[in-house]
Amino acid sequence: MAAQRNRSDRSALVLLCLFLGMPREVEARQIRYSVPEELEKGSFVGNISKDLGLEPRELAERGVRIVSRGRTQLFALNSRSGSLVTAGRIDREELCAQSSRCLVNFNILVEDRVKLFGIEVEVTDINDNAPKFQAENLDVKINENVAPGMRFPLPEAVDPDVGVNSLQSYQLSPNKHFTLAIQSRANGVKYPELVLERALDREEEALHHLVLTASDGGDPLRSGTVLIIVTVFDTNDNAPVFTLPEYRVSVPENLPVGTQLLTVTATDRDEGANGEVTYSFRKLPDTQLLKFQLNKNTGEIKISENLDYEETGFYEIEIQAEDGGAYLATAKVLITVEDVNDNSPEVTITSLFSPLMEDSPLGTVIALLNVHDLDSGQNGQVTCSISGNLPFKLEKSIDSYYRLVTYRALDREQVSSYNITVTATDGGSPPLSTGIHFTLQVADINDNPPTFSDISYFTYIPENNPRGASVFSVTALDPDSKENARVIYSLAEDTIQGAPLSSYISINSETGVLYALQSFDYEQFRDLQMQVTATDSGDPPLSSNVSLSLFILDQNDNAPEILYPSLPTDGSTGIELAPRSAEPGYLVTKVVAVDRDSGQNAWLSYRLLKASEPGLFTVGLHTGEVRTARALLDRDALKQSLVVAVQDHGQPPLSATVTLTVAVADSIPDILADLGSLEVRHDSDASELTLYLVVAIAAVSCVFLAFVIVLLALRLRRWHRSRLLQASGGGLVGVPASHFVGVDGVRAFLQTYSHEVSLTADSRKSHLIFPQPNYADTLLSQESCEKKDPLSLLDDSKFPIEDTPLVPQAPPNTDWRFSQAQRPGTSSSQNGDETGTWPNNQFDTEMLQAMILASASEAADGSSTLGGGAGTMGLSARYGPQFTLQHVPDYRQNVYIPGSNATLTNAAGKRDGKALAGGNGNKKKSGKKEKK
Repeated sequence: MAAQRNRSDRSALVLLCLFLGMPREVEARQIRYSVPEELEKGSFVGNISKDLGLEPRELAERGVRIVSRGRTQLFALNSRSGSLVTAGRIDREELCAQSSRCLVNFNILVEDRVKLFGIEVEVTDINDNAPKFQAENLDVKINENVAPGMRFPLPEAVDPDVGVNSLQSYQLSPNKHFTLAIQSRANGVKYPELVLERALDREEEALHHLVLTASDGGDPLRSGTVLIIVTVFDTNDNAPVFTLPEYRVSVPENLPVGTQLLTVTATDRDEGANGEVTYSFRKLPDTQLLKFQLNKNTGEIKISENLDYEETGFYEIEIQAEDGGAYLATAKVLITVEDVNDNSPEVTITSLFSPLMEDSPLGTVIALLNVHDLDSGQNGQVTCSISGNLPFKLEKSIDSYYRLVTYRALDREQVSSYNITVTATDGGSPPLSTGIHFTLQVADINDNPPTFSDISYFTYIPENNPRGASVFSVTALDPDSKENARVIYSLAEDTIQGAPLSSYISINSETGVLYALQSFDYEQFRDLQMQVTATDSGDPPLSSNVSLSLFILDQNDNAPEILYPSLPTDGSTGIELAPRSAEPGYLVTKVVAVDRDSGQNAWLSYRLLKASEPGLFTVGLHTGEVRTARALLDRDALKQSLVVAVQDHGQPPLSATVTLTVAVADSIPDILADLGSLEVRHDSDASELTLYLVVAIAAVSCVFLAFVIVLLALRLRRWHRSRLLQASGGGLVGVPASHFVGVDGVRAFLQTYSHEVSLTADSRKSHLIFPQPNYADTLLSQESCEKKDPLSLLDDSKFPIEDTPLVPQAPPNTDWRFSQAQRPGTSSSQNGDETGTWPNNQFDTEMLQAMILASASEAADGSSTLGGGAGTMGLSARYGPQFTLQHVPDYRQNVYIPGSNATLTNAAGKRDGKALAGGNGNKKKSGKKEKK
């Protein structure tokens, strides 16, 4: 029942304390509560969420927590209810000893707002301690001659409680010799004294047993007892007396162990054993008993342990002097410990926000620091600073808290982490300081695009490269980190000759290595231009571009291509004409060749590989001109066969050959006449070949004439107009060369010329005309001849027989001849002789090559004509492709005048002499056609 009553009383007391401990001065950011001691763990202290203006659930969300320095946490936060509760049993006497008020201070941090609230909790006392004496038995020695009224001090009881719960009264067990008196000291502490009421008689009673009871004023009442054994001694009527009632001394806390503090002295007027005084500590806690040492005979007090001002700054010691007759005397020793600057400041990191984004605004809180110094006064005044040129500064917060904030912009690419040292220095002399080190990591954001080392790149690759070959490697660096620095490479979309760039080149997105997807051809294109894009993997991604030029290097993969003389489609070779009157150096023909390669690979040289008459002809090394090396003799064969090789200067060199057939005669009729009178000059094989050639020409001529007569007869049968049959003959002009059949070189020879056949009613007056070629006239192309029907050539509407005039051939038109500035050679050369130099750079050679190819293409299309106007450079049908000056301005050494022994020139003598001679010769030959 008593226990239940005590529990109910305690609950009522708790409710009362909670009611009295409602928070006050919230506006001052100081919250106060009151709670009785000895509550169970988790007991309610106060509604902290309400006092902070927060909902209970916001305590955890906002990071509300208790921050305190260096002591056991007595309170905790209940995040579910929003209450401040006890973290364990609280003993007020352990916290505050005998202090009248016991206050516990700590702070509550709202972390998201970095805001602190001071909390003060008063722990009220309950009567949980009974008064207690230092010893269970107390021996009191009294001489028998002590007069009544003598007082004997007794040890007081100790009650750790305060107020009404502390020691209130003493009570002595009933006896006939002694009574109890209560005395009070200056500090209000009550102590008992044993008062002798009646004289003692040792012989009557030597020992007296008394019980002293000490009681407090709590509810329920608590008490403690001590057994007093009074021993009656023989006569000793003087007690020791101290020289001073109180001894005071001040010492610094850093005194070494063993240092003497002071000496107490007590005297006794008795003699002998009754006058011998011994000293001892009286009423000294065990913790203080270990710090001081008292010599019981001399009264010297020394330090036995180091003093610490921060632990205790004042000691009150009671010294007891006792003589041999059991008389006692007491004195107080008051020791004041002076503070010495022996404690360095303490710095504690309460909160650290790391890593910190590099784009954090100025004033962002990085860390919350608590600074404390155990010293006092000036020795405890602490100032904080940070070392180095850092973009941070310290700001003073409430109490002893500092905030470390940013005051300059951060850049992770320049500094990715900061080693921060905060130094706390006190105001002592000499000052003491403490440094705390911590690292702040700067978090990356994607604020840097990838960067290439160069603004543009160019590389080379030889043509005919293998597919999949590595072409080049680009590298872009991104100073960001992790995903923000991972670079992905790509090619910008583009087209090359109608095909996407991705079909030619690919790039490894991770390494930036470019690969060729096709084997490149220098003759197809010379370079590729592309854009390489480097993109990082940040959010949002950043990118940069760089241009890359890929140049194709030429290789000697194309053999020379012979443009003239072109190879006939029927397998025969062309026939060139050389008059027997030709002088040495006479230009017979010219081999024209091009090479689709460039540079040295396109430099061509000509040489005579084989000749039926060695030493008769020479070939220009660089010009390809076939000239007579000596004068032609009558013994020289009518037909000369030459094999000319054209070779480039590549490594390895490539070559092509062409077979030329040169007919030695002044005109075509002479050739036909000479063919009939050929004699065997060499071996039997050559004679047989010549015989076959004559027979073949005669047969072909007969077949041709028969065919023409049959066609003419069929045509005449259809005509019903007799006037036309009597007055006109038949004409055959421009019969295509493809209608003639030849043997070996004869066929090609016949294809070279136009044949005119005139028929009249009188067959004896019919004429077969072999006119000399007129290079000024416009020739019919092979394509136009092949498209015409041979019968249509005899249409009277186009070729009336009676109107066909026999006009002699005109001399060559000189409008197309070259001026002195247009002599063969490169654009910078005026020398067209055999020792002419090759173009000295790849660009000139490529330009010449392109112009010659363009001319060849135009000739193949049949779009150009011979002598078509001013500036036209043409060859007869037997010399193959035609060229125009606008296509080959720097390669005119490839053009010559057949029948002349000189290259084209603007010299008046050569132009008038040679050209007019050729023209007059043509007229002379055409005048003989009626005799044929």
